[in-house]
Amino acid sequence: MATVVPFRALRPPAGLAGKVASPPYDVVSTKEARALAKGNADSFLRVSRPEIDLAEGTDEHSDPVYAKGAENLAELVRRGVLRQEAEPRLYVYAQRMGEHRQTGLVACASVDEYDRDVIKKHEKTRADKEDDRVRHIDTLSAHDEPVFLTYRAVAEIDRAVEDVKRAAPEYDLVTPDGVGHQLWVVPPAIGARIEALFRAVPALYVADGHHRSAAASRVHAKRRGQPGEHGVFLAVVFPHDQMQILAYNRLVRDPRGRSPDELLAALRAVMDVEPASEPRPDAPLSFGVYLGGRWWRARVRPGSFEAKDPVAALDCSIAQDQLLAPLFGIQDPRTSKDVDFVGGIRGAAELERRVKEEGWSLALHLFPTRIEQLIAVSDAGKLMPPKSTWFEPKLRSGLFVHAF
Repeated sequence: MATVVPFRALRPPAGLAGKVASPPYDVVSTKEARALAKGNADSFLRVSRPEIDLAEGTDEHSDPVYAKGAENLAELVRRGVLRQEAEPRLYVYAQRMGEHRQTGLVACASVDEYDRDVIKKHEKTRADKEDDRVRHIDTLSAHDEPVFLTYRAVAEIDRAVEDVKRAAPEYDLVTPDGVGHQLWVVPPAIGARIEALFRAVPALYVADGHHRSAAASRVHAKRRGQPGEHGVFLAVVFPHDQMQILAYNRLVRDPRGRSPDELLAALRAVMDVEPASEPRPDAPLSFGVYLGGRWWRARVRPGSFEAKDPVAALDCSIAQDQLLAPLFGIQDPRTSKDVDFVGGIRGAAELERRVKEEGWSLALHLFPTRIEQLIAVSDAGKLMPPKSTWFEPKLRSGLFVHAF
């Protein structure tokens, strides 16, 4: 059983939604956030990236930064940039990116269900990032950015969501990256129907936001029994068949300093390699390899991996097990300085540029992980390698906040 909980969102008036809406905190650097928010006192980056309102060079994990985030959130509320809904409601959030469309339900999810693995995970969190989110959420007394959840699509829920979308949206905006965002407030009767339908959903899955959800659990444990703490966290829940996952690509540095010809020979010892006409792999179990100023296609050999293991069969696992570890000595990609990760939204041109300008030995363009693979790994109680998925479009921050 999965629980979705209506809540009294803090959200901007329709006329200010475009000024408030911001990229998630973890896809922009401090420098990028400062530039994006320049001249816009209503930008939600002032809450999610509050160091931009302090002196340049301020440690983003220092006490004044967390305090500034809470101060800025209170200021946005005081100025009416964010206003609290009169009654608890659910919301429908639709996004469009090129030809892709996805529509999710904005709600609070249960911390207890997260702790009991009714909300399933597929990624190991990093202690430093989790600690950062704990301090941020606890100091704000609010969940300011939603966790991205998915579930196996249910036709009746789809129909209920489409019923909500028959009305005019509360928000209808296009952000500077060209992505469209629409928001509807769910009428109470339809909301009750949706809540009931979700009670028959056996599990939810964390798609993106493992650190935020883990931090929410810790803040709940810390504040258990205190006024306003209801054991929930902010989420947007999408049906699995609307998800778009892009590749999470790799840049690799050879610590042995081998030449492109030597590296090509090493690759050919473990995979079938041929010249490629385009960077993106045309099928799973193959890689685009940018090496020696051109693209190659490396295909995984049958029988070289455990096909029945949902983790071992992932393209990103095969890249680690057959290429990064044995050929380059990269045993832990979380800590190695010889590998870097580039989200697929940045494209093959970014991989080529960084190889040329930064001296990486080669780039790997992966085939995207499929949502069915993510669900299979989560159902098996296993974990994916780091940087296995890049979901796009990203949820915009500031359009709805859950205050304790």
